[in-house]
Amino acid sequence: MAQQKKMVEAITSRDEDFAKWYTDIVKKAELADYSGIKGCMVIRPHGYAIWENIQKDLDARFKETGHENVYMPMFIPESMLQKEKDHVEGFAPECAWVTVGGSEKLGERLAVRPTSETLFCEHYAKTVNSYRDLPKLYNQWCSVVRWEKTTRPFLRTSEFLWQEGHTLHETEQEAIEETKRMLQTYIDFYKETLAIPVVSGVKTEKERFAGAVETYTVEPMMHNGVALQGGTSHYFGDGFARSFGITFTGRDNTLQYPFQTSWGVSTRMIGALIMVHSDDDGLVLPPKVAPIQVAVIPIAQKKEGVLENAEQLRARLKAAGYRVKLDDSDKAPGWKFSQYEMLGVPVRVEIGPKDIENGQCVLVRRDTREKTVISLDKLEETVKELLAKIHESMYNAALRNLEEKTFVAHDHEEFLDIAANKPGFIKAMWCGDSACEEKLKDETGGVKSRCIPFVEEQLGDKCVCCGRPAKHMVYWGRQY
Repeated sequence: MAQQKKMVEAITSRDEDFAKWYTDIVKKAELADYSGIKGCMVIRPHGYAIWENIQKDLDARFKETGHENVYMPMFIPESMLQKEKDHVEGFAPECAWVTVGGSEKLGERLAVRPTSETLFCEHYAKTVNSYRDLPKLYNQWCSVVRWEKTTRPFLRTSEFLWQEGHTLHETEQEAIEETKRMLQTYIDFYKETLAIPVVSGVKTEKERFAGAVETYTVEPMMHNGVALQGGTSHYFGDGFARSFGITFTGRDNTLQYPFQTSWGVSTRMIGALIMVHSDDDGLVLPPKVAPIQVAVIPIAQKKEGVLENAEQLRARLKAAGYRVKLDDSDKAPGWKFSQYEMLGVPVRVEIGPKDIENGQCVLVRRDTREKTVISLDKLEETVKELLAKIHESMYNAALRNLEEKTFVAHDHEEFLDIAANKPGFIKAMWCGDSACEEKLKDETGGVKSRCIPFVEEQLGDKCVCCGRPAKHMVYWGRQY
């Protein structure tokens, strides 16, 4: 048990130092490690398995809505980036450039893709000719590079994994509907798979994606009240199409420009899983993305029949469709308990000589530590019920945190007081002027607009910054 105590103590308390707690979990739960390349991380097997489960779930959702996967080049010629002025200005500071190929200096710099709008546009210009070619519903799973000054594993790294959807439509209405449909896909995924509630809405002009007409966002709240931009969906209008000469012959036989969207989420979601759900003993993972959903731990495994019975439980659970692991190593049961708690395994099954004698086993929930003794013949149905309860319980706990840390500010003084003393989201009225956004950010040391919700509450009629007539209710908060 000394080993177990030492392992638990290796994690800094969440309430003592949230940033250090986060880093400790990333390393101790074997999710990622630092690499010798500035700002880049090594995603370890346990972390990558979580990403694979995320990817599998989302990919199925995309394909259900008619999207196809493609792959675009890693490099973007500088002249191609320059074709869309707002876009290149938005990404230029973050670009990594290739200037030498082999031993020869390149005639034109190549950007390592920070995002792929321009590459898709070049391809669409060659392949779209008629309205019959539309819509194009493409998605790409890849890595991108953004040269970050300050990095943190999963949250902000120079290279990260993501998916980026890029679609082309005949009409403006179709494109807007696609943008909102994919945002809803993200909202559903966060709730149904990650057990995370989000605030969603439209970004202000100041926070809009470079080159977009509108940017929609999902904003989950971390346990400490800080926001994370969890995913975005952008409506581009026909701006990119005009810049790249993408045209098609319409139904009326005239030449027209198509309308475009882009949407994406990244490995940042793994950071959200840690900061929303986990505790001082390690990861707490929602069952649908946990690489191991059930860990079977034999007690007194050297005694006759224990390992055989434990293997039977493992085989039964695997046959029922669960991701299950039997730990038959010679480590002490207490060490194993701590290890699988650290890894965030949702359910632990314990079986020893007395359990076998009584035809039972013990189930332990990771999220609440609640223990249940069940008859062996009820194993599969009980595990199914328990995993569903764990997901629901985790979602409800995250929702309570979101609601308890969301405050209303009616005037400037109240806004500043909340920003200084109450971590979380602030709901407040805004005049629509970007100068007020900037002023509030400066006054509070980093509180920014998160989004204008689709359904706005009327909290007053004046902007909390300048006192002029308000146009929108906005969610404000600090962000990672």
